[in-house]
Amino acid sequence: MTTATTAARDSADGVVGLEPDEVYRVLADLDSPCYAVGDGHRVGMTPHPPGPGSGWTLLAAAPPQPPERLGSSDFRRRHGVRYAYMAGAMAGGIASEELVLSLARAGLLASFGAAGLPEDRLDRALARLARALGDTATPYACNLIHQPLSPERERACVDACLRHRVPCVEASAFVRLTTDLVRYRLTGLRSDSGGGVRAEHRVVAKVSREEVAELFLRPAPEELVADLLARGQVTRAQAELARHVPMADDITVEADSGGHTDRRPLVVTLPAVLRLRDRVAREHPAAGRTGIGAAGGIATPEAITAAFALGACYVVTGSVNQGATEAGTSPGVKELLARAGLADCAMAPAADLFEQGGTVQVLGRGTMFAGNAARLYRLYREHASLDDLPAAERRDVEERILRRPLAAAWRDTADHLLAHHPAWHRRAEQDPKFRMAMVFRWYLAMASRWAISGAEERRGDWQIWCGPAMGAFNGWTAGTALASPGNRQVVSVAEHLMRGAAFHTRVTHLRGAGLRLPVRCAEYRLPPV
Repeated sequence: MTTATTAARDSADGVVGLEPDEVYRVLADLDSPCYAVGDGHRVGMTPHPPGPGSGWTLLAAAPPQPPERLGSSDFRRRHGVRYAYMAGAMAGGIASEELVLSLARAGLLASFGAAGLPEDRLDRALARLARALGDTATPYACNLIHQPLSPERERACVDACLRHRVPCVEASAFVRLTTDLVRYRLTGLRSDSGGGVRAEHRVVAKVSREEVAELFLRPAPEELVADLLARGQVTRAQAELARHVPMADDITVEADSGGHTDRRPLVVTLPAVLRLRDRVAREHPAAGRTGIGAAGGIATPEAITAAFALGACYVVTGSVNQGATEAGTSPGVKELLARAGLADCAMAPAADLFEQGGTVQVLGRGTMFAGNAARLYRLYREHASLDDLPAAERRDVEERILRRPLAAAWRDTADHLLAHHPAWHRRAEQDPKFRMAMVFRWYLAMASRWAISGAEERRGDWQIWCGPAMGAFNGWTAGTALASPGNRQVVSVAEHLMRGAAFHTRVTHLRGAGLRLPVRCAEYRLPPV
């Protein structure tokens, strides 16, 4: 292996002698090719090939590598974006209108965090995005989360997306296809001038399991299409076109991430879904055009380089955007996220899957939420009702966790259930175990709202969805301008991640040719403080 060090200056034949900083500048000029050259004693880097008879030998070469070339050109063309990059949705409006608008205006795709928002709040957000972006080709998406226990909310989200002509939805947490998701997809199908199908309602599905990915690689189920046709919600032409397109334009393979996660490793899951796509394409050729993306742990240039090397068509960031200035969460949360390390995450009971034992990944440093939530779940498992709690346990729950009498917590919970889930209220009145679950879920639901609003009196209870990617990002940005939360604009983060990934792709190419680059030359440099 040849080591790039320095070379003497020789301007006559176009080979320029380079110190380590000069080597970096040549490597970082991503719009130009670069050449590693040697004369038997010295090795250097140059943007020009060595001339005949110059005495310099070409050791390795790398073509121009702008970040626009990373990933799939189909993804970029389909969504009208500059990079094969997407900012994924973060629930509760954390992926805010400001975040979506900033990225959209920079030519990048972002998904509004609709999950958990009231209908009027969602409607206002989509109306604002439509006013700002709807009459242009500017890319944006809205999150559509599967809600099997509240299908009316899923239906309302689709209605809002159709009403405001949202061009793309990011479908999350689906374990089966639903009528409303299929309705969104089909109502955007049109015949194109070449006899093909144009999908004006794009779907990016987020999955972590092969069997769910397969649902999105295939056309919409015939029984759901027939039901929509019978109800007059799609046309006969759209029902026919549905047989020729997969349910999703793109499928994001989500690995270890913040919030709901199966914590599967990307290096295992992504290749499996790529192979699955190719198998399904033998039966349904249109599936072969479905882009397969990578999410979970995407927070450094090296991670993005690795994802593209695995075959990802695009990458999706999450946790790192929660710390951006445009994110719809409190400054206190952003300060905590900026201090997170790789091991500062914990699994905690999930509000929406509490009784089933479902969990979410949250920040474990600077908040007691994970421990408090686990305590409530243990009590739920061990006792039949709130009245069954031992006196000492009851007192601790009331004074330290809920900070209110259980009776008062139940009254607030009951009022909410009566207004939004009357069937659940009736069940809770009759089933003491279910009533206990509802009261404990009140705490879990409020904990994320306290974090978003920055409620200082409940700072120790903040639920902050976060994966280890946050710690990786902090490690990468340490000692640079991006270390400060106030400098973490979402577009700047995206630009540096993608330019850094292009840089490391070039370095990997040269290393594959046998060139050993000194560390000072081979790491992408962020702006200094």
